[in-house]
Amino acid sequence: MTDHVKTGRCLCGAVRYRAHGPLRAVVACHCSQCRRASGHQVAATACARPALEIGGEVRWYHSSAEARRGYCPVCGSNLFWDGGGERISIMAGTLDRPSGLSMTRHIFCADKGDYYEIRDDLPKADGWE
Repeated sequence: MTDHVKTGRCLCGAVRYRAHGPLRAVVACHCSQCRRASGHQVAATACARPALEIGGEVRWYHSSAEARRGYCPVCGSNLFWDGGGERISIMAGTLDRPSGLSMTRHIFCADKGDYYEIRDDLPKADGWE
């Protein structure tokens, strides 16, 4: 985890955010919902819910009974995943550089697309963990 304030934004810049405090290491999710929302796998970090400041309008899509996904209504950038817990996930590709983070594992590998292989040596789980 890293303790610095991290900033990020959507593609067009209409939504900007600041994450204060520690960020979780990046996790790659290969579930069908993440693949459909992003066009491929999702790589996300997370921060404590009160530590996230969002500037600009975020629209939320309820992708399941448990979760919603935040995106920019102007450019469509996939920015956040909110499962209702103490932390909110931030799409790692939207962070400004340097992020200081690294990817630590893959989840929902059993649901990954059939057009690619996961070839790194990071831990892989068929489901959430």
